[in-house]
This record gives sequence, structure tokens and C-alpha cells, in this order.
Amino acid sequence: MPNIETYSQDPNDTLRVLVAWRPDGRGSESLEFAAWLGRTTQIQVRVATTFLRPWPATSLGKLGGKYRKWIEREAAACETKVRKALKSVGLPEECWDEQISVFSDGPSEAVLLTQAANDFNADLMLLGSSSTAPKGRFLAGSTADTLLHSSPQLLGLVPRSPKLSKRGVTRINFAHLGENPEENSSLFFAADLASRWDIPLRILAFSPGGLTSSTASDQLDLSTHLTVEWREHSLAMLDRSRDAVMDHWPELSVETDIGSGSGWAGAVDALKWKKGDLLCLGSTPPGPIERVFLGSTATEVLSHVQVPVIVHPVRKH
Repeated sequence: MPNIETYSQDPNDTLRVLVAWRPDGRGSESLEFAAWLGRTTQIQVRVATTFLRPWPATSLGKLGGKYRKWIEREAAACETKVRKALKSVGLPEECWDEQISVFSDGPSEAVLLTQAANDFNADLMLLGSSSTAPKGRFLAGSTADTLLHSSPQLLGLVPRSPKLSKRGVTRINFAHLGENPEENSSLFFAADLASRWDIPLRILAFSPGGLTSSTASDQLDLSTHLTVEWREHSLAMLDRSRDAVMDHWPELSVETDIGSGSGWAGAVDALKWKKGDLLCLGSTPPGPIERVFLGSTATEVLSHVQVPVIVHPVRKH
């Protein structure tokens, strides 16, 4: 069995999910993502809400007990709203953690969420898209952008106003985005998820055309040649990946596909996506610490994907 960095070696264990959500926000996408996962596998959910202090910590001493009482009132009000919102998205109460809502304050939302995830021993942290994103697309806000370059946990990202299958996740997708040898770890992670949840795996590659612009015919010929070569290389890589997965999960239903189109948007949109699709992306940090670090290619692809995504942090060996 390959070295799989996943949330548990026991397929019967519960997936611990921390959901980042603010009652004063404009959407409930991260909560909908949690409910969608709850229709797929056994999960335990806790919701984290943050308050960014606009004043320095030294000023808190002057407020004393008044500030602590205000925090307590806000935490209680937040929990009431969290319970109502979870019922609204259809997450059964048996999936709720005993401490369903946590409210914390500080100068950095990314730090607060990371701490909340650590306190909960979360396997996965869910984030919604910026409210300025077009419907069906994911746009990282400042907090998500920070976590996409620093989070030690798996990150789940959901587009704005997603269309999700009522049957939960029905297919795992894994996208090859580079040459990193560590990427196989993320492929095996995706295959392990598909095997645990008894659903198919689709392994993807992208062949974006028109990434180079020029008016000279010889340079256009070169661009065409490179695109063809890229596609041929991608097809060979998909074959190797499928063989590697089938060696370890022979019972798994595995298919491969390649998205070809104009630019990354065209390549992503060329593929057929279902309401039950979940996309897994690998992320290799520049150092030895296991954390999410999303590169420029993955960031570009992420902005065009219309299905929920899990970003898998890979430990360099």
C-alpha cells in the first residue's frame, strides 16, 4: 500500500470538519458543503466564527470585564444562528459536535481559524468563496488566500452558489497540474477517498491552448507544436496514473480525461462536470513542513472550477 496522507487509516473513522462561517456574511456555501459531505460519509462538524479586533491588544485591559461579557453575549448569539443555519442546510444533528459553535477574536482571521482547527483536531477546514465571485465560481478572499499558502489542514473550497447533488459526492476527481513527484501522494489520497466512499475516480489533465501570444507565423507554429506535445505528454501521464491506482485499488472504477481548450478557462470548461463531483488538487510547499501551498497554475485552475475542491497538503520527503 502506498504512503497515503489522509485523515485516518481507519475507513470507519469520522471525518472531523471545521466550517468557517460568519452569521453576518452573505452566503452559507461552506455550511452547504458540510451538509453535502454529510450525505456522503460520517462526519463531525464544528463551526468557527471570528471577530477581527480593530484595536491593539493593549487596549483590552482598559475594557476589562465589559469586553469579556460582550464576547460571551456574541458567542451565545452566534451559536443560536449557527444551529439555525445548520438546520436550514439540512445537516442532521447527529453530525454536530457537542461544541457546535466557537467564537474567537484576534487580529488575524487565518490564525484564528488555524487555531480553531487545531483545537478541534480537524481533518478538513471548509471555506466559502468571496461574495464578489460570479455565481458558480470560487474567488479567494484575503483569509482564504493566506490559508492557501499556509494551512496545515486539508482545505475544502466551495464556489459561490454551488449546485450540489442531493445524493452527496458521487465522483472524486483528481487533477494533474505539474511534474512534482510528490503529486502521486495527492493522487493516492484521492483514490483512497473514492475507495472509502465507494464512488468512481476520474483522473484529469489539462491541455490549455493559446497561452502564448504572437503574430509571427513561425512562433505560432511553435506554440501549436508545444500544445500538441503537452497533450501527448498528458495522455501518457494519465495512463501511468491509472495503472498506479489500479495496482493498489483494483476494485476501484477509474477513468481518465483531458480538458483541451483556449487557456485554462477553456480547458476546464471542456470537461463535463456533474453536481456530485468533488475535485482534489495537490499542493507542494517549498519547505519540509506539511502545509498547503497553492502554486500559480493551481490558483489559475481554481478560479475556473465550478465544483467543490479539496486541496491536499503534501509533505516533502
